[in-house]
Amino acid sequence: MPKVTKENALKYHSTGRKGKIEVIPTKPYSNQFDLSMAYTPGVAYPCLEIEKDPHTAIEYTARGNLVAVISNGTAVLGLGDIGALAGKPVMEGKGLLFKVFADVDVFDIEVDEKDVEKLILFCKQIAPTFGGINLEDIKAPECFEIEERLKKELDIPVFHDDQHGTAIISGAGLLSALEITGKKIDEIKLVVSGAGASAISCSKLYVGLGVKKENIVMIDSKGAINSKRTDLNKYKQEFVTHRDIDTLKEACVDADMFLGLSVANMLSKEMLASMAPNPIVFAMANPDPEISYEDAMSTRDDLIFATGRSDYPNQINNVLGFPFIFRGALDVMATDITENMKLAAAYALAELAKEPVPVEVANAYGVDKLEFGREYIIPKPLDLRLISKISIAVAKAAIEAGVAKRIIKDWDNYEKELDLRVRQHIKDIESCAIDPVQYDD
Repeated sequence: MPKVTKENALKYHSTGRKGKIEVIPTKPYSNQFDLSMAYTPGVAYPCLEIEKDPHTAIEYTARGNLVAVISNGTAVLGLGDIGALAGKPVMEGKGLLFKVFADVDVFDIEVDEKDVEKLILFCKQIAPTFGGINLEDIKAPECFEIEERLKKELDIPVFHDDQHGTAIISGAGLLSALEITGKKIDEIKLVVSGAGASAISCSKLYVGLGVKKENIVMIDSKGAINSKRTDLNKYKQEFVTHRDIDTLKEACVDADMFLGLSVANMLSKEMLASMAPNPIVFAMANPDPEISYEDAMSTRDDLIFATGRSDYPNQINNVLGFPFIFRGALDVMATDITENMKLAAAYALAELAKEPVPVEVANAYGVDKLEFGREYIIPKPLDLRLISKISIAVAKAAIEAGVAKRIIKDWDNYEKELDLRVRQHIKDIESCAIDPVQYDD
């Protein structure tokens, strides 16, 4: 893939209609009767129906397919606390991905507010507009409290993608890697570099998948989170190790997996060399991972390596999760996104990775074929099967968990509906050629 430059990225965002998303009408508006139906006097009738029964808002408004992407810009990926307005291009990008991959409509809402209570109140006040809320790029530990409170106090799904999206996708990658290496999930020793929102959420999900908490060593900027530490918040305290380990170097010895959600160059070649046979390394710091692909591959020929980058094999990319998770949740009118829904998404992704990959998907990535193995442990974002595999798994899990207000009975028909939704926006992935020249000056 060609290198993304500042110049072509700025031109991409500014060419033609500015930004990346727009709002378009979905009903006729060509004559006076249409306008009278859309606004006054016709609009009064659905208003009165909703007043009598709030659930009918799903039938008469866009709420059931509308997600709020909300951020205060305090933890923008790779950029840090750049503020709400500067984070808007990211939130618009999120809206584009929601629409293209799962036909979910989005209003991106950038909130210039860092006070936790005020931000929670704001989200609660605007909740009637939306079928779900995607929290984005809000720093830890505030993001934990905001999500926890909103999940308890709202009856729509609330999902902090920086936490759970990364956990679900990497969790699927872990399941695949374990199958390839023959390792057992309840026996692996896991080192986590980083102790922010993503690191903690990944660790929790991995425990849900079967990793033993006593086999996890988490490292923050001050070293290992161990029983000697007295400076830990309640979220880090959940992952205190009682092993005699103080440093990342010590933690890597004989470790089966390294999960990097920290900063570049944290994992040295020496540390990688000290890990157990067939190590699993997910180095997901962006744009530069904890160890470079070149250094990792030159150090070990028995490892499975993944990053957050698209120019190397095994990209851990959140777009494999959030559009389809919300699609499934919205379609059953879920009141929450539960742990079993997240696990269902991870298992569905891992299962899809083992299925034969359509030729057109391989062509879209410029390769002859893709097949399950060390360099293909998770599906590619342009695989059109993602929407049906994940959304159906999430919807079924929501129904089983008792958080669904709508019950799907004809799953075959639902699968067809999902397929039609995505094909409206990705007509033919064989024609998705990369042409960066159009954004060059």
